[in-house]
Amino acid sequence: MSVASRINLLNAPLPALLAAHGVHLVDSEITDPTFVGAFIERGDGRRVLSMPSGRSWLERDTAARMLLAQGLGLDAPPVPGALEVVRA
Repeated sequence: MSVASRINLLNAPLPALLAAHGVHLVDSEITDPTFVGAFIERGDGRRVLSMPSGRSWLERDTAARMLLAQGLGLDAPPVPGALEVVRA
């Protein structure tokens, strides 16, 4: 079993979760208040989680876990109805 598969999405510290899945967290320049972030898997396999700065710790942590679950196909509760996940 890989380290990534043993890391619990909801309980692991976010830095450990990101490291286990090889995801680099960067600040986004998008200032739209409805934008919570983006999970990007580049053509060369690098994974980036781009999130707006200036948000509360709770909002950023929750959004990061939701985006990781969606982007990596992890088993997780469904995304709340008020949010929309767009795949491009």
